[in-house]
Amino acid sequence: MQLGEKRRRRRHTPAFKATAVAACRKPGASVAAVALELQLNANMLRTWIKDCAAASAIPRAITGPDLPRTSAAFVPLKIETRTESASASAEHPIRVRIRTGRSRITIEWPVTAAGACSTWLRELLG
Repeated sequence: MQLGEKRRRRRHTPAFKATAVAACRKPGASVAAVALELQLNANMLRTWIKDCAAASAIPRAITGPDLPRTSAAFVPLKIETRTESASASAEHPIRVRIRTGRSRITIEWPVTAAGACSTWLRELLG
């Protein structure tokens, strides 16, 4: 590079990034050595590794090791509900504790009125 020339930002293809990340994952390979070999900044290469791990972690966790990879947009979950009597709900109300300076307020709502509690909290905090 000559004096007075502007330095241009290089753009790397996803295939190049994948190759660089794969080289770092080989046993005994160091990120710094791979970066030097490919004439890259080691911090940029570490960012690519982190991005690659984040992108591949969600589908692997959802699909499992033996299942094909699919979109991670929606995962159905089965939620078991237990029936509670009115007396059990009264024993475990929703508690909202607010502290401001030296003042403390505790507000209790019955579980059966959870919708009203959420509306009140939205208005209070909104």
